[in-house]
Amino acid sequence: MTDKPTEDATAQPLHPGSWRATVPEASATDLENLLGTGVGAAQEQLERNGGFLPFALVVQNDGEVRLVAVTPADAAEGTDADFDADSMIRDLNELLRQNRDNFRAVAVVCDITLVEEDSDAIHVAAEHRDGSLFAAVLPYGPNSETRELEFGQLSADTNEPTVWVD
Repeated sequence: MTDKPTEDATAQPLHPGSWRATVPEASATDLENLLGTGVGAAQEQLERNGGFLPFALVVQNDGEVRLVAVTPADAAEGTDADFDADSMIRDLNELLRQNRDNFRAVAVVCDITLVEEDSDAIHVAAEHRDGSLFAAVLPYGPNSETRELEFGQLSADTNEPTVWVD
């Protein structure tokens, strides 16, 4: 069993044009690229392995997208989790902060539990060095008949800056 961050169901349906009006075009392109790549990579890992560890994606200054990962942190004694996802996310954010001069945008992708919906979800929180932010949640769960994963509706979420905070 894994240790997943939890989140209240505050996500709103994703309306692609609504947030773009407030974000520079180049920034929106970077953030959408990270969102699409992050969701796709997480879906692939879920379908292949049944889960995934938190990871980050970065858009380097030259425009290349790269994956960033950290070593899984052991879960606390007495829990039934295999690893400490919150600790991994903190480590990813610290690593991204330390190297932020090399990036123009970053995203952290993790597997969360939506408490109010009693559902698991892929969460992508992206930020651009210009201050633009974007986050999205994609609920998922097994289909009771086919036993294959079904993905719900992608919806926008809120997030706070964690890399370019000063």
